[in-house]
Amino acid sequence: MPTDLELVQQFQREHDQAAFDQLVERHSDRAFQLAYSILQNRQDAEEVVQDAFIRIYRSLGNFRGDAQFSTWMYRIVVNLCNNKFRWNKVRGANCTISIDAPLPNAEGDEDLRLELPSSDASPNEQAEFADLRERLEKAMATLPESYRTAVMLRNVQQLDYEEIAKILDCAVGTVKSRINRGRELLRQALKVN
Repeated sequence: MPTDLELVQQFQREHDQAAFDQLVERHSDRAFQLAYSILQNRQDAEEVVQDAFIRIYRSLGNFRGDAQFSTWMYRIVVNLCNNKFRWNKVRGANCTISIDAPLPNAEGDEDLRLELPSSDASPNEQAEFADLRERLEKAMATLPESYRTAVMLRNVQQLDYEEIAKILDCAVGTVKSRINRGRELLRQALKVN
């Protein structure tokens, strides 16, 4: 199986669509997970991932290999997520409706595809989990962009500090500081000791 760098080089030499398709197939799930963890909206995350791979396709000829392909891709996804997050904040999220967007149910829940905890959990435990998830999502949305992104890359994507530093284009110490400060702000917002 060719490495990411070999696929990039193959695309650069021959403009090989199959090589690019392999990169998309290999990385699209992780790109979506990252986008969804930052934006907390399926349609926005799908849009960001599509935009990211369009940008990657257009720029792949200039990729120098100074960083891993995945690090470069994550940086593009994070930047597009931050742009989308700011756009939603300024102009208001959900101003447009997608034809394939999930319909709200009678209780007003927007996304009926929310993953539920194990079926072994009692209804009370499931309700507590849903409440905690909602509180966490709201608390994450209040974090400054730099803290939110660093926490997501570390805790959701489980990237190491060095890779996060490359993605965010800052020092490892800055990454650790942002993660610690972001976690502290989350604890305060959730009133957890």
